[in-house]
Amino acid sequence: MLHALRHEGLSYSEIARRTGYERRSVANWLKFKAPPDRRRAALNPTSPWYFEAFLAQCWKDGNRCGRHLFHDVKQRGYTGSFSNLERLLGAWRRAERERGDDVSSMALNSEPVRDPDTGHAISPIVAAALCIKPRGLLTPRQARKVDALKQGSEAFAEMRRLAMRFNGILRGKRSAPLDAWIDDAIESDLIPIMRFARVLRRDIDAVNNAIELPWSNGQAEGQINRLKTLKRAMYGRAGPELLRARMLPPLHTK
Repeated sequence: MLHALRHEGLSYSEIARRTGYERRSVANWLKFKAPPDRRRAALNPTSPWYFEAFLAQCWKDGNRCGRHLFHDVKQRGYTGSFSNLERLLGAWRRAERERGDDVSSMALNSEPVRDPDTGHAISPIVAAALCIKPRGLLTPRQARKVDALKQGSEAFAEMRRLAMRFNGILRGKRSAPLDAWIDDAIESDLIPIMRFARVLRRDIDAVNNAIELPWSNGQAEGQINRLKTLKRAMYGRAGPELLRARMLPPLHTK
């Protein structure tokens, strides 16, 4: 196999990328008339190939972010490095590009949906904003854009349907329908939604608590953001006394 690839004019580096072997090993094996009968050594948790079945299923489900997969596979006992995992994922990405199955390129080649009022193409930013806006909050012009996007793009229609369902779950304060929503999102062909759903499933307990419980850390986060904003605005211009005066509420004395 290695000699056949070499006869095609491929470099050692390209052969290494296609076969998954190290470049130095490829160079050494090609010195012989026939490559040695190399059998893959017994795999262990330091190799991403040890978790090939799990990674392949994640890839099929749409979870293709290296950092997310690295986190998930470490939870299963992976002790190797992120770079080793990226080598495996990189080979899968190249194989998909060669087969022409890349979803992003398909989206770029599709005909843009046009605004029914102006005839101009609706930009992705506008479409993303309209995708998550409830029907009751849309202006008449925005409603016509949404209808045009739903008719011209099955992906937009499916994404908006999932977004509205998720919005209803949050506003309803009931986490029971969330499992069904996650299953439907993962089974869709929308990669961003599939990744989002997988993250929700990974932290499902925290998500359920955020939906059902009345408490929130928004007030604390807001005060922290206010403090940091004041510190940045005053850096190099004032001292702790002025910062304290601006942060603490004024004392009303009679």
